[in-house]
Amino acid sequence: MQSMLSSAVVLCFQVMLLFYGPLQVLAVENVNFGVHVENQTGVRDGLSRKQHRVYQLYSRTSGKHVQVLGKKITAMGEDGDKYAQLVVEADTFGSQVRIRGKETNYYLCMNHKGKLVGKEDSSVNGGCIFIEIMLENNYTAWMSARYMGWYIGFTKRGRPRRGPNTLSNQRDVHFMKRFPPGEQPDLQLCSFTTVSKRSKRVQQNSTSPPHLQ
Repeated sequence: MQSMLSSAVVLCFQVMLLFYGPLQVLAVENVNFGVHVENQTGVRDGLSRKQHRVYQLYSRTSGKHVQVLGKKITAMGEDGDKYAQLVVEADTFGSQVRIRGKETNYYLCMNHKGKLVGKEDSSVNGGCIFIEIMLENNYTAWMSARYMGWYIGFTKRGRPRRGPNTLSNQRDVHFMKRFPPGEQPDLQLCSFTTVSKRSKRVQQNSTSPPHLQ
């Protein structure tokens, strides 16, 4: 009698596992990790090393580089212009950055009207934080983290466009990151070694015990 009772208990336990197991797996698969990533993207990451890179932002429309002249922002800088050397500061979990003029120490910011301005202090509001977006055409777009859908953009004459008048598929908001002259990475330091099948066999034979050779 006890054996029959224990068998019934085991059978009921197995049935419960078969019934609730798929539900638990389904619940785990339906977890929306996108919410977690979105929340963490805007949080300052104090543990990771802050990355500061110096770039020139080449404007696709003006054919020149973005300049931070102080409070004035243009896209008429020549290659190597000191005002066109920008420090891109990344210190968050995601792709949020701040863009600072290396010469003037002014930050490129966007005010509530969508106008690009230079500010000495980037912590005044969130208008100085941008989201770096890599596009399919290999260009980069910079969208305001505070005013979603507003992008950094310039006309053919290098004048800033207002954020509400920009779209991600416009040429006006497309940029290419370039290293300033003299700061390109030295690719000659990289060396490549070709290993053939014969060299692998020779290496294996040379490392094998003497009694196996």
